[in-house]
Amino acid sequence: MPKVRANGIDIEYESFGRAGDPAILLIMGFAAQMTMWQRSLCEGLARKGYRVIRFDNRDIGLSTHLSHLPAPNPAEMMARRMSGQPVDAPYTLDDMADDAVALLKALGIESAHIVGASMGGMIAQLVAINHPEATKSLISVMSTTGRPDLPPAKPEAMAALVTPPASDSRADRIAAGMNVVKVLGSPGFPDSDALLLEAVSAAVDRGPYDPAGVARQLAAIVAAPPRHETLKGVRVASMVLHGEDDPIIPVAAGHDTAASIPGAKLVVVPGMAHDFTESIVGVYLQHIGDFVASVES
Repeated sequence: MPKVRANGIDIEYESFGRAGDPAILLIMGFAAQMTMWQRSLCEGLARKGYRVIRFDNRDIGLSTHLSHLPAPNPAEMMARRMSGQPVDAPYTLDDMADDAVALLKALGIESAHIVGASMGGMIAQLVAINHPEATKSLISVMSTTGRPDLPPAKPEAMAALVTPPASDSRADRIAAGMNVVKVLGSPGFPDSDALLLEAVSAAVDRGPYDPAGVARQLAAIVAAPPRHETLKGVRVASMVLHGEDDPIIPVAAGHDTAASIPGAKLVVVPGMAHDFTESIVGVYLQHIGDFVASVES
């Protein structure tokens, strides 16, 4: 897959579809590589007439890992946040939004439909807030405004997401990854253990193991100010897609996001939780594809 130099880092990306078609930029979430956007989703959207771009965020996968920056302590960060103290982060979600827009510019794309999931949804919101000229539409998937009084994640889901592997061995990393996908998996759209193991193993084998990079991404999330007020200034067509059974970002956050964006469409999917497995591709393909088509028309 190719790389481009954008916003001072090297960004690994992959493009599907024809260069002249309307662009859809897919922004993945915390500690997740771009390959979590299933190839079948990207190819399906491309068949609908779009140029689809997925990429590795900074500090994950094959994009630049900012190893010269400090590695925050996750436990200390969370303790400071819980006590209402400010959290210092080596970089911000705004910086990551700048990465996304710089990638578009490097590819010669003036504006795109911006789709982000989880942390990627936070970044997508900031693209729409900070870079309206680059935003044709906003699709925020299983994400949040960060408003502090929203319901918290289920403890077992948060524990699965932030607990490191027992060691840095391949087997322990795969075991930790399997725990995450099972805890966050959608009860209405189950995948077989064999398919889950294949996906987790491929992710482990693709990108370097970098706990410090993951901690820097977490710091950017924890340090970010809430966006519910600034989202009121978004003037592009917007959709919020959220699972009714999401254990890490409860569906109340989806309702709040939609309420914060003028005219936003809210789609709540029963049986959907917080995952991107092959079984749920049809949900994303339908709702993202239909919404983008409505904006383009």
